Amino acid sequence: MLSVLLLATPLQGGEPGAALSNALGANVLGTIEEAILDPALDPTLVSKLKLAAAAAPSFDNHYDAQVWLVSKDLPLSALIKDADQRLKLLTLIHSEATLAKVSPEIVLALIEVESGFDSYAVSSAGAQGIMQVMPFWKKEIGRPEDNLINMQTNLRYGCTILKHYLDIEQGRLADALARYNGSYGQYWYAERVLDAWAERWR
Repeated sequence: MLSVLLLATPLQGGEPGAALSNALGANVLGTIEEAILDPALDPTLVSKLKLAAAAAPSFDNHYDAQVWLVSKDLPLSALIKDADQRLKLLTLIHSEATLAKVSPEIVLALIEVESGFDSYAVSSAGAQGIMQVMPFWKKEIGRPEDNLINMQTNLRYGCTILKHYLDIEQGRLADALARYNGSYGQYWYAERVLDAWAERWR
């Protein structure tokens, strides 16, 4: 599987396996560009994408925002039916990941594995929200009133925690993901996240 090739690869350019991703990038981008220009694409969705792109502060330009939102909206539509909800969530994920300086695509894959994009998810261990953040973090930073079910709060915590572990591991994504999951020294969790990334989110 592709994840096996990426396990020991340090993060470069914001993505795992950046060289491999770049090699495949031209074909992917061409497909996305065609999707944006395709007259058969739902015009209502196109309008919503343009509005979301224009309002997204974490992109370099509106075109980049549209390309990214289109490419991620397609796989997310299998999990979230409402287009407005999808675009709001994707814009927020991109913004919080960019703020924390982590790959939005990896965050999407992590969210899929952690909660299946359910912002109300609570694990048997007590982890909460879309990125399954443990409540003890609130006490650690002196903010016991924070609501981890709130989407933006949860993403702010989760992306910051992931970035912290990436820094500790000097960009080694598999080890950072294992720390995030609490399974350090094992790679089953990292493989699941990287498989989701390779199949749907890269």
